[in-house]
Amino acid sequence: MATKTLAADIDAGGTEKNDGGTMDDDAIVGLYMERSEAAIEATQAKYGKLCYSVAYGVLGNNEDAEECVNDTYVRTWSSIPPDMPSHLGAYVSKIARRLAIDMFRRKSAVKRSANLTDIFDELSDAMPDKSGSGDEMADKIVLRDTMNRFVTSLTPENRLVFMRRYWYCDSVKEIAAMMHSTDTIVKARLSRMRKKLKKILEEAGVEI
Repeated sequence: MATKTLAADIDAGGTEKNDGGTMDDDAIVGLYMERSEAAIEATQAKYGKLCYSVAYGVLGNNEDAEECVNDTYVRTWSSIPPDMPSHLGAYVSKIARRLAIDMFRRKSAVKRSANLTDIFDELSDAMPDKSGSGDEMADKIVLRDTMNRFVTSLTPENRLVFMRRYWYCDSVKEIAAMMHSTDTIVKARLSRMRKKLKKILEEAGVEI
């Protein structure tokens, strides 16, 4: 699954490390399995800032991001068990991102975020058409495996650029500053990666 690959990149992008004052992931997941509310407190202590960063990157609003983070804890509590994630940081940040995008879409009829709209537009030509018929579960598995292969094939530097843009929803300018590069170079990199992704998806039989 893609989770292991994504987890490494999330750590590279700023996950809070275990400095001895936070529990390790297995222990936190164990608390969820025991249905102990201490699990939420431990998740907040270790990954609260990460979830907020992901949510704020999508929503650009402090109040909405905080609401999304709180919803992330509720969703995580409802999902573990039966889920037993091996990389809790990747797991909760994925939930936060999905919830934030859902919130953004609900609010988009009233107010659009230019940055996120640009991101959706950038990926539209490289991602599958959801209107197509067929076996939805099989399509998801193929897409997941293909995306994992694509991310793994990138150089560490390109992988970080791709993740910061399309996972954390950072702006091109923010990525350029992080990479000590220019907006033009970052845009060129992203363009090449989108073309590569589209080719890999087409070769895997995913309808674009």
